[in-house]
Amino acid sequence: MPTAPAIATSHLSGGRVAGAYLQPLLELAVERGVTLRALALAAGLAENALLPVPESLAASDYVRLLDVGAELAQHPHFGLHVGERVKLGTYSVYGLILLSCRDFGQVFQQTLRYEGLAHDLGRSELRVNEHTAEYLWRSHFPNASRHLAESVFAGVRVFGTWLAGMPLPAAPVSFAHAAPADLTEHHRLFGPDVAFGAEANCARFDATLLSLPVPNADVSLYPVLQQHAERLLQLKLRTQSDAGIVAQVRASIASNLAQDRARLGAIAEELSLSQRTLQRKLAEAGTNFQQVLDQTRQELGQGYLLQRDLGLADIAFLLGFQEQSAFNHAFKEWTGESPGSYRERLGRA
Repeated sequence: MPTAPAIATSHLSGGRVAGAYLQPLLELAVERGVTLRALALAAGLAENALLPVPESLAASDYVRLLDVGAELAQHPHFGLHVGERVKLGTYSVYGLILLSCRDFGQVFQQTLRYEGLAHDLGRSELRVNEHTAEYLWRSHFPNASRHLAESVFAGVRVFGTWLAGMPLPAAPVSFAHAAPADLTEHHRLFGPDVAFGAEANCARFDATLLSLPVPNADVSLYPVLQQHAERLLQLKLRTQSDAGIVAQVRASIASNLAQDRARLGAIAEELSLSQRTLQRKLAEAGTNFQQVLDQTRQELGQGYLLQRDLGLADIAFLLGFQEQSAFNHAFKEWTGESPGSYRERLGRA
């Protein structure tokens, strides 16, 4: 069995990858005959770390899984084929935002803002001049193997084609890593113009592509999803600067509310703790799980109520309530007034 390779640590302390983003990697490994137990052990993880799929994973562990997956599966293009498997759910809330964008210019704009909700593996950048646009992806793991950058660019290519509803024109792609022996799959995915040993991982294309509409976009959902994503992003950034258990639980709750998974068991599992240990740590911090859940919902709810384009039913859904009436009742317990009265009072103010 291969030993887990050393991975350069990301400059983002506590960088994570969402479980949905991990799923394509696991699917490909299993398809190639690699068990999740063998994959986890080869990456230096607990044997049950990948089953069930965790809600999130350390970014450094994800990079390691790419390498050991390629080795165990004896697959030289593992990263490319992981990227080919991306789908809407791979990017979670961030993916839904992209689906609600009016055109590709807005798609790139939202990618620059919310990419971190899917992963902390690197960050995107877009440069546009009069005729040409250049998409760059800067890895947080500069010493990682080629599988990381290749998985990202294959995913961008496949998901972009899906958003466009048609094959996108081939565009020159450059990778910072050295060229592999066989480029057949690279040419199939990206076209004939693929270069290696470049200064940065990038793709260049005609800037007019930015005005290409997203044909199946539901732009009416954009305000709801954008506000939800913004709240999640702010909580994530706050957690990175405050590694305390309460901040971690708050961030985990916020990311799971809309999926109705903000329960003690699910949050403890995401934080790799037993329920008893999580309860003890919260007690030591002077609180408990229900209090953190209520405080997180209240803070998010009050923020959402400032956005007039969000209906009360939308807010109830984003906070994980099954019915608007349940949200109304909880909000009145928290603040002493109904959500409608709170919104009206702030509007007058």
